[in-house]
Amino acid sequence: MSDVNVRQPLCGAAARPVGDQLHEPSDLEVAISVAQQLHDSDQILSLREALRLLLRALDAEPASSVPANGTGDRCPAAHPDDPSPCNGPAVVTVLDATNAGADGCEHHGARLLASLEGGRVYGLPDAPDGAAVRVFQTADTTRPFAWVDAPRTKPSQRSHAENRHGGEHA
Repeated sequence: MSDVNVRQPLCGAAARPVGDQLHEPSDLEVAISVAQQLHDSDQILSLREALRLLLRALDAEPASSVPANGTGDRCPAAHPDDPSPCNGPAVVTVLDATNAGADGCEHHGARLLASLEGGRVYGLPDAPDGAAVRVFQTADTTRPFAWVDAPRTKPSQRSHAENRHGGEHA
């Protein structure tokens, strides 16, 4: 491919390798990737989340995952098991390590970011100044799957701030 003029648009056979690199994975491909990565995990919450992603990608979520009123009152970043309400409109996008993402309010954006490995947060175009920074800072002190009331004994179960300070400081 060294004889391709990079100043000209690619078409035909020369475009296929580039197109393959730019392929955005489907929801199912992302869910399968997450499930494969967590296959040998002993983290029940991570396994549950992987299963939820697979069921969502197959459009087979259990009825209990759908809000009771059916309108989806909460932002897309809100986990179905998290009972907390949104604290405002969606102002950030949270991306995981595979670039799958969800828009969310600051509250659920922080909870989602805290629950991801290698996640990133970006402010939406109409977000108030500093929204992404506030979400990032809040996520640092928020435990993964914050709505689960259980002992946090492993580093993957504690907030980044707790791990920097050597353990659980609840």
